[in-house]
Amino acid sequence: MVNAIIVLALSYLVGSIPNGYLIGKFNGLDIRHHGSKNIGATNVRRILGRDWGILCFVLDFLKGVVPVIFIGRLFGNMEYSAIIAAIGAVLGHVFPVWLGFHGGKGVATSLGVVVGLAPFPFFVGIVIWLLSFYFAFRGVVSIASMLSVSIMALTAFVCKLFGFRSAPDWITVTLLFILAIIIIVRHKENIKRLREGKENSFLEIKK
Repeated sequence: MVNAIIVLALSYLVGSIPNGYLIGKFNGLDIRHHGSKNIGATNVRRILGRDWGILCFVLDFLKGVVPVIFIGRLFGNMEYSAIIAAIGAVLGHVFPVWLGFHGGKGVATSLGVVVGLAPFPFFVGIVIWLLSFYFAFRGVVSIASMLSVSIMALTAFVCKLFGFRSAPDWITVTLLFILAIIIIVRHKENIKRLREGKENSFLEIKK
């Protein structure tokens, strides 16, 4: 129990690092007052440009990878230490204590989590994201993100159902579905704009 609490707490602290907010402050602004008012990589890219957006995405992605692979392994004597680390990291990103528990939508950090827990579903999800973003929906990040995390969960479920060698366990499959639900719920404003036809295409943003 003590180890579980330590893993959860450390992973939460890593996940709660508000990279988008810090990048904004470095550039002399509060990213929460600009664009979509979100601290995620998409809004950072929209307001501060491609390079800052890429940096924010990579840092948020690592917030998922590091807890699962390193913190989880550090306390690897627990059966589900990686799962606990994954939960802590995502909770930290979505509900960071430093920003009054108002964080990002969880996409990049969840992707990092999935890399550590279920590499094959991650690969499938990334392919779906790229196809959706560049071809099917022409630059609409919200649709590509929601679709990719849903496909990751479904891929993990199918792999486990049919007994594929690389299939994750049922706990991991369940976590992937929970992550997909969280991300979709966090995109409620995007869904509203999609219904109204007001969601912007990322490809329309000037470099």
